[in-house]
Amino acid sequence: MNGMKITSAPHPVPTVVRGESPDSIHRAREATRAFTDNLTPAPDPECADTFLLVVSELATNALRHGGGRYTLQLFAGPDTLTAAVSDLSSAAPRERTPDLNGGGGGFGWHMIRHLTSHLTLTPAPGTGKTIRAQLPR
Repeated sequence: MNGMKITSAPHPVPTVVRGESPDSIHRAREATRAFTDNLTPAPDPECADTFLLVVSELATNALRHGGGRYTLQLFAGPDTLTAAVSDLSSAAPRERTPDLNGGGGGFGWHMIRHLTSHLTLTPAPGTGKTIRAQLPR
């Protein structure tokens, strides 16, 4: 991070995305790219790309396995980038054996776990959950 610290200036780009369709994954990616592009100091390009991939996977998993709707929130600290994705399912993510032949998935959760420095799952009151993924800046 080259010794610079983030000041507490308001972020000009919306940091919340709500999704309930495959198109919303594109909006989540766009919002994430705008979020990282507008940070001061900016994260290095590899970090920003990794954060984008994690957000895309979390939103996709929430849409596919979490009840069909999600809310994404993006946060930046002096040393971290954090994405919080809330969905309607109380079920915890589970790692599956990736489908190498049929295109059935199974790569996302493993990838998220590998790329992040810290993951938490917080049950929502009633139903639902929030997964918070953090990466070093």
